[in-house]
Amino acid sequence: MTNTNIGIKKYLPVSETDKSWGFVVHDVGQAIISPNTEYPPAGHPGSHRFCWEHGRILHEHHFVLITEGKGIFESHSAGVINLNAGDGFILFPNEWHRYKPGPKIGWTEYWIGFSGPITDLVMKDIFFTPKKPVVPNCANMVVQNLFKSLFQLILEEPFGFQRSASGICIQLIAEICNIKKNPDSNSDTQSFISKAKLLMNQKINEDFDLHLFCKHHGITYSKFRKDFKNQTGLAPLQYFLLIKIEKAKELLNTTDLRTKQIAFSLGFSSDHYFSRLFRAKTGFSPQHFRSKSGKCI
Repeated sequence: MTNTNIGIKKYLPVSETDKSWGFVVHDVGQAIISPNTEYPPAGHPGSHRFCWEHGRILHEHHFVLITEGKGIFESHSAGVINLNAGDGFILFPNEWHRYKPGPKIGWTEYWIGFSGPITDLVMKDIFFTPKKPVVPNCANMVVQNLFKSLFQLILEEPFGFQRSASGICIQLIAEICNIKKNPDSNSDTQSFISKAKLLMNQKINEDFDLHLFCKHHGITYSKFRKDFKNQTGLAPLQYFLLIKIEKAKELLNTTDLRTKQIAFSLGFSSDHYFSRLFRAKTGFSPQHFRSKSGKCI
């Protein structure tokens, strides 16, 4: 039986002041599990110790990343799932689970445990669900570098490190969520979407033809729309209209331009349509919105 190399493993004391921040990091670690090694390795506290036969239930969220090797994951909600290098998975509070590397292969694992009211907000079913806890191919350089930043911070424990660690952890969750929501994304697609958003902002005073934009770049509008919505959560036209509305808010608050002038300056062919859209997106008419800011038309 070979040895397990635990590069870092730290379970953190949590004060009431830490809890009042709303997001707490409980533990962070990294370990290289060699082939034919007992798993999980010894040294974890009783609340986190488990065996394959009985599994385990935790009371906080955890994210586990496998950077090398392969193995298996099982939970009450998801059943049995095979894991490969690059996969990550979420452990949900009060959810029975168990996992282990392939006995003849081993793996390298990173993990972080966290809890708090802010955690409950960002870990909602709309982003993550116990039925689909595995995020394939998420071990990119951004994710691994965020883990390295956490390890460095936890080892040094400077003043306020819990708050700093929670910020890095939220960045980590955001990156995992982005990968989960858009697994087919690549650098070319991201660059294309970024170019589209840049042009929308530059042409905010015009009627930007999105179909013509796609034609000039050799991509179908349906694929562009799907990729754009995967990245932003909005269809391209809705995104374009929303940035126009945001610009309209600014003009209403900072200028004496009439509603009709603002509508035409933002490329709307009808001030009636602009007013109707503004109310639909903000809940106020342009006049009411401006009166709230203290300006008069």
